[in-house]
Amino acid sequence: MGNLAADPEVIRIGNCSGFYGDRLGAMREMLEGGQLDVLTGDYLAELTMLILGRDRMKDPDLGYAKTFVRQVQDCLALALERNVQIVANAGGLNPAGLAEKLRKVAADLGLDAKIAHVEGDDLLGRAGELGLGAPLTANAYLGAWGIVECLNAGADIVVTGRVTDASVVVGPAAAHFGWARTDYDPLAGAVAAGHVIECGTQATGGNFAFFQELADLGRPGFPIAEIRADGSSVITKHDGTGGAVTVDTVQAQLMYEIQGARYAGPDVTTRLDSIELTQQAPDRVLISGVTGEAPPPRLKVSLNTLGGFRNEMEFILTGLDIEAKAQLAQRQLESWLTVRPAELDWTLARLDRPDAETEEQASALLRCVVRDPDPNKVGRAFSSVAVELALASYPGCSFTTLPGNGSPYGVYSPGFVDATAVPHVAVLPEGTRVDIAPATETLALEEVSEPAGPETWPARDTRRVPLGTIALARSGDKGGDANIGVWVRTDDQWRWLVHTLTVERVRELLPETAALPVTRHVLPNLRAVNFIISGLLGKGVAYQARFDPQAKGLGEWLRSRHVDIPVELL
Repeated sequence: MGNLAADPEVIRIGNCSGFYGDRLGAMREMLEGGQLDVLTGDYLAELTMLILGRDRMKDPDLGYAKTFVRQVQDCLALALERNVQIVANAGGLNPAGLAEKLRKVAADLGLDAKIAHVEGDDLLGRAGELGLGAPLTANAYLGAWGIVECLNAGADIVVTGRVTDASVVVGPAAAHFGWARTDYDPLAGAVAAGHVIECGTQATGGNFAFFQELADLGRPGFPIAEIRADGSSVITKHDGTGGAVTVDTVQAQLMYEIQGARYAGPDVTTRLDSIELTQQAPDRVLISGVTGEAPPPRLKVSLNTLGGFRNEMEFILTGLDIEAKAQLAQRQLESWLTVRPAELDWTLARLDRPDAETEEQASALLRCVVRDPDPNKVGRAFSSVAVELALASYPGCSFTTLPGNGSPYGVYSPGFVDATAVPHVAVLPEGTRVDIAPATETLALEEVSEPAGPETWPARDTRRVPLGTIALARSGDKGGDANIGVWVRTDDQWRWLVHTLTVERVRELLPETAALPVTRHVLPNLRAVNFIISGLLGKGVAYQARFDPQAKGLGEWLRSRHVDIPVELL
């Protein structure tokens, strides 16, 4: 087995990227900022796979994260000098192509770097036979064991395609400690640590509900997980960097884009309801108590297809009679169109206020979004007709958009295939190919029944204030679904929250969810409830079903809604 870290008791794994487009200088910041054993980066999201798919259509040699190449060009010498291994999923749809590109980068720099990669996730050529249709991209979520094989072979850099986000952290930890494939508790602990640091500065104060409590949020530092042999970890950051690592900033990331109490992966199913968080010292949070179970027998597959073409025009409505103005514009545009697109959606955002002191504060926005398989039906045939209303419609008619052609949009959907049907191959630095067997022990995924709640908080004097006065939240997207994790800080607040924030109450507070399936999952250890709102995001982020297509602000909307909270809890 490998030994990646100088300290046999702990491996120090940092993150320098939470998405394709994150801070370009973060790799150098992390390498120069303090001691690390491994530096990881997450470059892939559901939307990213679509972007890389379009890149690959233009040039079959592409399909990977090009910014990662620039980072390695800048930092390879430094990483080798400091003996820091780099593990990233930047290979996207073409990990072999990225590995070859990195070898050229190293040669041009005169450096001897051992580059390995992991492949097998790309199922596009077999999508039909696997019952996955005819997508633009089809990538199974692989686990950590191909990364382990590459690191044990001495790789300085390991690049992968679509592995789970946490796998780039689990792999180095498993290689360092020599974990077996059935060491589920340590593996689950590493998954929890990986899930916390995978989105970069979201673990150190970015997107944090109580951001005004943080002394320095100017430029948050990237997170580090110090993982131990039992799978427990301490989340921290380099000294002197901005942001903060607290129980709440760590929990905010734990609650991001999850479903129920079981967090399924290809190597282990992590029990989120087992996690315990403890503030050990400033900017040091212990994650402990994590338990794991055998993984499910099927792997999730990320599927992207081209859904058609999309266009939009946005009208500005100012002053009086906003509703009537909107009705006139809608009636005119729809009657003037010579060809009606397959989908034509209107949204009126009442941002206006009465007796406003600025024109902008007196204005609302009326948005018309059209979609159709035929680009001509959503191009100038739509947008130019909208502009023709400028001198023929409601008083003060103007636009925030210019007429133009439609653009293609993607549709994301998850698929599932038997793990035994997916190849998983580690390509070692010297070119040897090693097949990674699927898990031999599996356990079908089942929901965890809701645990018995604590005694109800007694009814006393209440005050009507925003829910976010005491509750934190984090929300995100999973394909067409959205999640909102909500938690509180004290046991008394938890007694109130768990009995108050029910599915029915969420539907009342968020009327956009009223007609959609909403499910609740309770995590007592974290004093948290997590809600899954199915179908809120239509067919995924690229479909742009609503103005917040990734549900980033959904939790903040919920926190802003007014509820009756017992005075003693405020």
